[in-house]
Amino acid sequence: MSEQKLPVVVIGAGPIGLAAAAHLVERGIEPLVLEAGAGAGAAVREWSHVRLFSTWAEVVDPAAEKLLAPTGWSAPDGTTYPSGGDWAADYLQPLADVLGDQVRYGARVTGVSRLGRDRVVDADRERQPFTVHVLNTDGTEERLTARAVIDASGTWSTPGPIGGDGLPALGERAAADRVSYRVPDLNDPAVRARYAGKRTAVVGSGASAFTALAYLAGLAEETDGTHTVWILRRGIGGDTFGGGEADQLPARGALGLAAKAAVDDGYASAATGFRTSAVEKSGDQLVLVAEDGRRLDPVDEVIVLTGLRPDLSFVSELRLGLDERLQAPAGLAPLIDPNQHSCGTVYPHGVKELSHPEQGIYLVGMKSYGRAPTFLAMTGYEQVRSIAAALAGDQEAAERVELTLPETGVCGGAGLFDEPGTAEPQEGGGCCAAPSTLQIGAAAPATSGGC
Repeated sequence: MSEQKLPVVVIGAGPIGLAAAAHLVERGIEPLVLEAGAGAGAAVREWSHVRLFSTWAEVVDPAAEKLLAPTGWSAPDGTTYPSGGDWAADYLQPLADVLGDQVRYGARVTGVSRLGRDRVVDADRERQPFTVHVLNTDGTEERLTARAVIDASGTWSTPGPIGGDGLPALGERAAADRVSYRVPDLNDPAVRARYAGKRTAVVGSGASAFTALAYLAGLAEETDGTHTVWILRRGIGGDTFGGGEADQLPARGALGLAAKAAVDDGYASAATGFRTSAVEKSGDQLVLVAEDGRRLDPVDEVIVLTGLRPDLSFVSELRLGLDERLQAPAGLAPLIDPNQHSCGTVYPHGVKELSHPEQGIYLVGMKSYGRAPTFLAMTGYEQVRSIAAALAGDQEAAERVELTLPETGVCGGAGLFDEPGTAEPQEGGGCCAAPSTLQIGAAAPATSGGC
């Protein structure tokens, strides 16, 4: 089969992967979307109770909307805010349904390479199609060939560990039944019971940690004995809680204020400059030990929100050009360095910044940002629009920027599609998942569908 007749394999049926497929279809290129989960937006469904900070207008891709239109689908009110459940049920799954057999579920990609060429071999390399190894849910394995691969698998499945050196702390794995790597859903009775009346350590200093602090502060107001120990690897300074009311992103500022209120009101205490090296058991509780030997008072539970990272194991046979710090494409990394950029300052980018020494492989969406926490939701759609244009041979369109971002940006802090919170946004739009427990002491918001 001619390479041009082979499909473009898209890894992941999340919002960016499905948008990639829609843009490929628009360009007359056959996509094949491989999704490890049982349905579209599998990761989104894991936080279906959460309400986004981005409006419907910001989370529907234009090419996807065109593909859906003939089915009678109409976009929800663009000024309203979907929950994760709304997004998956009312947009992602219908889009996957329109794509039909071009989306396969229960298909986990375990490896990508050049056909008959490991990463060492130069000979005739770029004339070979890609080979994609797949493990199906029934245990069968198969090998597919593709003209190009778009990896939109995200970072949801690979959260960072407790250890201050980026590795699991000693004893972290052994304490797995007491350690969580997600913002808790306190609307779930079992989850609520897990933290009610308990001492919980929250490790992290980003939007997700702020969200957890606010949630647990609300629980503490209702349930005696509930207390949070907030563990920061750095000290508390002027920028610890973000920009507050002066933040260019109001919702992000509100999150920081919520975390500050949790500490000021006594619902949380902070342990600063604490880089965890070990998790030790003390009866039915856990003791966190720092690299400098400090030991915290025992806690019942630990919530680890130290960021997310890309799983690069199944693309290790490809010649990727990745930044040594962020694990993002080298051309993109300078634009997204979290030390230099916030949600509203990252320039829209496309195929040029996302290219690698190995032609035809693209990491997109959250995975393209590596360990950077400033992913712009609308930018993901621009990424795949540009890549589809390049694959169609329309270089002019591939290099043209077709996205104008609002000044505040449309971002996700630790990842809009990875660690969302639950509240309605502040006026003026925004991001970063501030919970509706900003009024410290109020109960965590009830699960809600609709907008």
